[in-house]
Amino acid sequence: MYHKSNSYFNSAIYKKAQEIGMLSKHISDYLNTDLAPLSENGQENPDIYFSGDIVQHSISLSTELLKAEASSFSEKKYFHAHTLEWLTYRLTQNCKRLEHCSSNGRDFLLILKKEIKKFKKLQKKWMLTL
Repeated sequence: MYHKSNSYFNSAIYKKAQEIGMLSKHISDYLNTDLAPLSENGQENPDIYFSGDIVQHSISLSTELLKAEASSFSEKKYFHAHTLEWLTYRLTQNCKRLEHCSSNGRDFLLILKKEIKKFKKLQKKWMLTL
């Protein structure tokens, strides 16, 4: 089991999940500088929460992959695989929401969405191996 999970760190899907995590952190940092200031009426920009969500969900991708690989029961594997599908869906939805925010950083969201699409293709292949 240890050997399998250790070699898993070198798999394409795990590397893509790590890449998405780093990319979303950088995008969120960029967006937060534009979204953090309060508006003229003292309200905060609600889009700032979506920028944090993309980071949280993208970091969870690699965690769920490792949990699925470490599980010895197929029910647990499929539970983590389902969670992974939910995370990728939420990431896509939050990217769509952030594309409408008032920040120059929204242009980088297209890059993140392309990487999520690549991840989804890898995810489909990975699902067949469970």
